[in-house]
Amino acid sequence: MLEWTPPALSQLSGQAVAKESFTLDRTMLAAAAGLMPDSDADLRQTVAKLDGVSVHILRFTSDGQADPSQVEAIREAYHLRGWKHVLTSTNLGGAGHSDITDVWLVMDGVNVRGGVVLVDSPKSLTLATMAGNVSPVDLLHLRGHFGIPKFDSGGPGSARDR
Repeated sequence: MLEWTPPALSQLSGQAVAKESFTLDRTMLAAAAGLMPDSDADLRQTVAKLDGVSVHILRFTSDGQADPSQVEAIREAYHLRGWKHVLTSTNLGGAGHSDITDVWLVMDGVNVRGGVVLVDSPKSLTLATMAGNVSPVDLLHLRGHFGIPKFDSGGPGSARDR
């Protein structure tokens, strides 16, 4: 699950002026959890349930952005692989620019076996993938950690089923 990325991500990677990618396996995540303060007990317990996290960040020139057809191809790739699209959230920014966040999950009963967060902003694209066996509540603890964007939990925006 962590090794696979949509083919369109590779095509967009060729257009990016800066690229960052990393994968944290279970061992690295356990080491990171050991460094977390005791006040983050919920986060530490969630991290212990993960098999890994993979993050890809692409940055584009100041006058460019990710090709919208390639971003849509990424979305479609997860749909074709059977991932459940659970969230689309749009944050309107200045000068007509907006950030669009999409979330897909692979469920095993009530538990989440995998999740993907795609954040498409005017000058960057972030794709974060998580694998493990976590509850939906555990997902909230992961926001803002390990490269996973801290999307707003106040409201899902315009959720749509893809």
